[in-house]
Amino acid sequence: MSLYQPQKKNKLKVIVLLLAVLAIISGFIYSQKTPSPQTTTEKPVVIAYQAIIDPGKIAQANHAYETATGKPIIWKKFDSGADVLTALAAGEADIANMGSAPFTVAASRGLPVEVFYISGIPDTAEALIVRNDRNPSGGLAGKKIAVPFTSTAHYSLLATLEHLKIDEKSVQLVNLRPAEIVAAWERGDIDAAYVWEPALSQLKANGQIRVSGRDVRSWGKPTYDLWVADSTFAAQHPDVLAQFAAVTDRDVLWYQQNKNNIADFPDITGKIAHLTGARPEDVAGVMAGNDYPASAEQVQILTTTLADDLRNTALFLQQQGSIDTVKDSYAGNINTKAVTAAAGK
Repeated sequence: MSLYQPQKKNKLKVIVLLLAVLAIISGFIYSQKTPSPQTTTEKPVVIAYQAIIDPGKIAQANHAYETATGKPIIWKKFDSGADVLTALAAGEADIANMGSAPFTVAASRGLPVEVFYISGIPDTAEALIVRNDRNPSGGLAGKKIAVPFTSTAHYSLLATLEHLKIDEKSVQLVNLRPAEIVAAWERGDIDAAYVWEPALSQLKANGQIRVSGRDVRSWGKPTYDLWVADSTFAAQHPDVLAQFAAVTDRDVLWYQQNKNNIADFPDITGKIAHLTGARPEDVAGVMAGNDYPASAEQVQILTTTLADDLRNTALFLQQQGSIDTVKDSYAGNINTKAVTAAAGK
């Protein structure tokens, strides 16, 4: 064996070691020059919504809210205003869609919530319907009536009984969510229901409308579908609420211009149907059953009549035993900044 072989091996090891060191140094220098990829830790906005058909569903389906606000959004679907109220109370939603009755309950109980947009005013899309085989033209006394408790429908049903001078104790009220009402109706377990679309459409084949939101409004007890926000979130993100209102308003204006031929837009009706569980062919008719105020009317309602309507709702709910206390004013639970900003966009 040559005496020179170990020396060559040693030189080879040194060269390999030097190359390895150079590679490490080069990698370190490159890492200092090249910034590492940034990871986003922005907290998403959590929005609670219901299967209510309105122009805002167009924006939701098209992800227009995410685009306008620049925020990631988690959409959580709920079956009734009572469920939404529970989520808000638990801090599980930043923005939520609920009726004016559960909102009034929340505000009366001191929850930090504020309405910033009116998503709809129930007309014929929320109604009391009686089964055809249960004497629909007769009296309501003795009938089993299903309704989601702590909802605008519940409030409207109680107002209906009062207006018709029917003792609440003479009827059997059953607390069911819309999907449960449909199932109970199909089984024949209930005689009547006060519910909103799209569930209402599924009952019409074997039922007769007795009272609608339009009637209740004419009796001086209007109800509203509202977009509300947690007050802390609203204070920290006024730009999000303003953008949200502006996006919704654009689709409200689009609907107002195209409501007579909305069926000619199958892409839109299909997306709304997918979000709400309605049949695409029913979407146009259902949307026509509510009123959708645009920004100018939004400002007018929010700044003038809504606070009184909410207080009157609270007084009625207190009379019915649903809440214990009524606030002197509900103006503090109304945020007018979002629609005012949206009106200027």
